[in-house]
Amino acid sequence: MNNNPIGFLDSGIGGVTVLREAVKLLPNENYFFFSDSAHNPYGDKTDEEIIARCDEIVSLMLQKNCKAVVLACNTASAKAGSFLREKYSLPIIAIEPAYKMVHDINPDGATLVMATKGTIESEKFHRLFYKYYNENTALMPCVGLADIIEQGDKEKIKAYLKEALSDYVGLIDNVVLGCTHYPLIKDEISAVLGDVKFFDGSVGVSKQLKRVLAKDDLLSSSQAPASIEFFDSSTDETTRIAKQKRFFEFLK
Repeated sequence: MNNNPIGFLDSGIGGVTVLREAVKLLPNENYFFFSDSAHNPYGDKTDEEIIARCDEIVSLMLQKNCKAVVLACNTASAKAGSFLREKYSLPIIAIEPAYKMVHDINPDGATLVMATKGTIESEKFHRLFYKYYNENTALMPCVGLADIIEQGDKEKIKAYLKEALSDYVGLIDNVVLGCTHYPLIKDEISAVLGDVKFFDGSVGVSKQLKRVLAKDDLLSSSQAPASIEFFDSSTDETTRIAKQKRFFEFLK
């Protein structure tokens, strides 16, 4: 049994949607969440930039004695997951867009995949997409949306979605939220598209985390409630404080 923390990596605070599910499944673990807002968004960066940055963060997590790392960012998972698994011996659990869930639950429904440009263009997503393609799916690279969500400007979010989703109103049954930021704006998406089914990878990756920890005998022996440490990489103190406040608000 191991009481060391589990590291969560995201380009910002969107990965809190994954952490929420992990805490439900593993309420007695300790967690260290790294919000890389100094380099956000990842979706617009090159593969080399993303890999180098994720490498730095995982190295820091090792210094924090993390026993496992969750890539709570679809772009980081798609671009850096394989590299990190090859380099590091600790478990690396990577999220991916929940397109398989559409195949399992509502395969005939008209589907919209919302994700970052980096995720949609990645080889990893292409393999997933063509394996489960339902011949009725549209892909939407939501350039800049994660950054607007990070800012917390609800009017900007509504304006972005109204314009970006205008061609899909009344035509979509399933929405795959392929960025961990997007579950934070389900209500705003529904306000434009109407009654749609949402799919995201947070529950699946949390279950995988629990399976891996159990298999490797790394589950915590503590009976205490989860301890959560938050770190944001911004050099601006006002930004760090604001991000931490919003993070813990979303965690509730």
